[in-house]
Amino acid sequence: MKITAIETFKVRTIGRMPWLFCAIRTDEGITGYSEFGSGALHMGITGLVGDLGRRLIGQDPLPVDKLYMDMYRWTRSESGGATAMAIAGIELALWDIKGKFHDVPVYRLVGGPFREKQRVYWSHLATYRVRSAEILGKPKLRTMEDVANCAREAVDAGYTAFKTNIVFPGENPSMIGNMFAGSNDQNAPTDLVRHTVEQIGAMRQAVGPDIDICLDINYNFKTEGAINIGRALEPFDLFWMEIDNQDPESLAQLKSAQRTPICTGEQLLGLRQYQPYFRRHAMDTVKVDVQWQGFSQAKKVAELAEVYELNIAPHNYNSQLSSFQSLNLTAAVSNVRIMESDVDSSPWRDEITTQVPEIENGFMTIPDGPGWGCDLDEKAAKKYAFEG
Repeated sequence: MKITAIETFKVRTIGRMPWLFCAIRTDEGITGYSEFGSGALHMGITGLVGDLGRRLIGQDPLPVDKLYMDMYRWTRSESGGATAMAIAGIELALWDIKGKFHDVPVYRLVGGPFREKQRVYWSHLATYRVRSAEILGKPKLRTMEDVANCAREAVDAGYTAFKTNIVFPGENPSMIGNMFAGSNDQNAPTDLVRHTVEQIGAMRQAVGPDIDICLDINYNFKTEGAINIGRALEPFDLFWMEIDNQDPESLAQLKSAQRTPICTGEQLLGLRQYQPYFRRHAMDTVKVDVQWQGFSQAKKVAELAEVYELNIAPHNYNSQLSSFQSLNLTAAVSNVRIMESDVDSSPWRDEITTQVPEIENGFMTIPDGPGWGCDLDEKAAKKYAFEG
């Protein structure tokens, strides 16, 4: 079997960034699909896939790890970042081919399954409704009670956990990323901390003590501000506070300075980047993005986390193909705490893939189809093509 062509697709979302997909075609009629990368750099990443892909035409797609290492070595002078995400797009599609060739799910190629279902949380609860409530057919976030109603909605839908961001309801709702981040130098002024307490308090009161609540503060605060927020939220027994930070010492300081558990790691790519954080025990839960770093690297990160007595939580805020890829990871490793599920991401999310995950009582069923167990619907991908 030989690779004959590599193609990328961009699918629009309700936001400004598209979902990115890769299709690798072979001379035996097997096509492997992947979802990959960050839409913020869609022109560059898809161009990198084209650059890398030209060197793979005519090669056997089945030795996936060898081809990954070839691409890694070809790009040593441009390693990491968007290059790593482009490599992931190709590698993930190669795994899909290998699974389809052997007629088994990807996780069965690497020793799974460890589980038959995976607990998930509703991610970005209320967040997308700040800008896109009308598109989603949901009520506008005018009051804090509207935010609390989002929490009730998640529980009514069967979820036992959800994650939100700091949002500001009103006639013109906003969120932390576009209200404070550009002007406050990543500080956490008293009124913002007080607002965050009000929001999480309203959501906690709405759902009671048994529902797990996560708050994602992204890159919006330096260590001092994150400590202040974490301390203020201790009475609400958060499942975790999620933060993106590229300094392991700062994260270790944050983790030790307050009692709210810390989840981090989505911005890290590969074993070399995670290792300093693990050595400092700088997080309670490890966020791992399959779409950004590829399946093999994500699995290796999870296995290294096991050595440090840590569990992972797949970062998964894209389409349903992303969910199937992440489910294959959770089925392939022994140390998973929970997985992200982006319910509100786009009204056409379920249209662009051939399957959607089965979910019941807050758990997704591990797929049993070959490869990822789900393909991109190319006709639908073209219907919703991103043209920005």
